[in-house]
Amino acid sequence: MSLSRPWRRKRRHEGVNLLHLRPIRQADWTDADGPVMLTRWHPKRRGAKGLTARLDHWLGTPKLKLDETGTFAWRRFDGETTVGEVAAALRDTYGESAEPVEQRLGAFVRLLHREGLIRYAELDAP
Repeated sequence: MSLSRPWRRKRRHEGVNLLHLRPIRQADWTDADGPVMLTRWHPKRRGAKGLTARLDHWLGTPKLKLDETGTFAWRRFDGETTVGEVAAALRDTYGESAEPVEQRLGAFVRLLHREGLIRYAELDAP
């Protein structure tokens, strides 16, 4: 028997296979022939949640520098390529050093989505 927890947020994409989704870049980014540098947006929420979001943004890192594999994946988030195809390309390019590819890429994509840096072509409104 499971207990209901009404205070928990329901996950919007629960039960969806992440490997079939097509991520689309939403963040400002630069890549001067090197690693990609992402710029996090300033939060626009108001009220108590907005204060928390602004504080998190202020205390956090406004710019994120991706490593080599993150840069490789980011450049392929074009809205046409699925996460599974990016995982296969990572495996082909980096071999054993990228393993476990699906788990690492899945965690990376979920983090980017939670931060609002990507959206999913199939699930999120533009």
